[in-house]
Amino acid sequence: MASTPVSPAQRKQILRVIVISLLLDLISFTFILPLFPRLLEFYRDHEAADASPHSLLNRILLGLNAYKQSFSRPISDRYDVVLLGGALGSLFSLLQAIASPFIGSLSDKYGRRTALLWSMAGNIASVALWLAATDFRTFLASRVVGGLSESNVQLATAMAADVSDQNQRGATMALVGACFSVAFTFGPALGAALASVETVAANPFATAAGVSLLLIVVETLYLYLYLPETLPSSRPAESGNGSVEKSKVLGKSTIRTNSYLLLNSTHFIFILFFSGMEFSLPFMTYDLFAYTSSQTGRLLGFMGLLASILQGGVTRRLHPLRAVQVGVLACVASLFLLGRITTEAGLWAAASLLAITTSTVVSGLNTLSSFEAAEAERGGKLGNHRSWGKSYAGSNIRPLNAWSRGFPRVGFDFVTNRLAGQAGRALGPLLFCSLYWWAGRQVAYAIGAAGMLGVSGLVFGALKAPLIPSPQ
Repeated sequence: MASTPVSPAQRKQILRVIVISLLLDLISFTFILPLFPRLLEFYRDHEAADASPHSLLNRILLGLNAYKQSFSRPISDRYDVVLLGGALGSLFSLLQAIASPFIGSLSDKYGRRTALLWSMAGNIASVALWLAATDFRTFLASRVVGGLSESNVQLATAMAADVSDQNQRGATMALVGACFSVAFTFGPALGAALASVETVAANPFATAAGVSLLLIVVETLYLYLYLPETLPSSRPAESGNGSVEKSKVLGKSTIRTNSYLLLNSTHFIFILFFSGMEFSLPFMTYDLFAYTSSQTGRLLGFMGLLASILQGGVTRRLHPLRAVQVGVLACVASLFLLGRITTEAGLWAAASLLAITTSTVVSGLNTLSSFEAAEAERGGKLGNHRSWGKSYAGSNIRPLNAWSRGFPRVGFDFVTNRLAGQAGRALGPLLFCSLYWWAGRQVAYAIGAAGMLGVSGLVFGALKAPLIPSPQ
């Protein structure tokens, strides 16, 4: 028996709310991405000027310097910001891994709307702390609160699936992916532009933080006023004779083409290397070309725009396995290029290759995973697959037929099972930035490219192309 479907008009209204809220949330979220190098440099210089060895950042830097003395080769202090940035990126994802099962359980027990509004309250507190962050300790607190409360994307995607039937979910997930592409096109550039407007001397990033806070508050009010509950179990189910009864999902046998161990392993290894490279990119442009936040924002915006164009015009026409293969090869080429570039032209060429990767790989892997699940298990299986990897650029997620209608625990499975992926996302930035810090850019990107070649071996040698199911 299926739960009572939402009407077309109600579905359209809910999707409109989801899209607008996602755009507000993701644009606000991406403000900080191009600012990390300058932001950490500001706090380092600010606390060094205070000459207080007891400040949190100075204690961290003292420990870092002591650690560097254990190596035979000298390590430049200019790479300290790279390592700190990687640690902060990893910390954020690790905290998401801790919070995800609780937020997912909350959404299944009390509803998506309730869980999302509580998550928004945490986001408001996080950005408010960033606005008030005149020292590193307060900024770190803002990242901790943000990591523990950020679940907007997971819950929004679950809500979009709640109101879509089997034949609508591919298009619905494409719509969600488009929100990411738009946000990454405009968010970093806007954040960098706002950071150049100084309104508070004690915190030169207060303007960007203030506008980010405004967007989050507007989003929260909009969700409170216009978002209804979408949890399928909150809607009654009708039997064939018209009586109302509890929703049930009946499973059907399905032929497996690729095991979930293989799909999850491929996804995890890809995210491990890709997320580290991705997070190090703003630091690399700062280190190699002395890029300002505005210049880095334009680079990230270009990547987002190109990825959006490719996703809409090319990726959706490719078989998902072919899309994954193309994206992984583009990533290998980009990593080799990033380790050797000496000109800005080379940087933008590598960024173009990365845009191909972001528009294909995660989208294709999620679609392959959805084909391996029977109707009754798609929610859990696809959620488990996504749990093995999470990436900013992996935002262009477009799984087809991802959730079966009436699946009672999609929120918990979708969010809780991201734990392993959050661990991969937490490891990637720290390991890659540590390698960059210790061995330098060329070695770091060469090892990243070698790791991605290993992913290529899995993609070309182990993954098989399933038959694309026709619309029911």
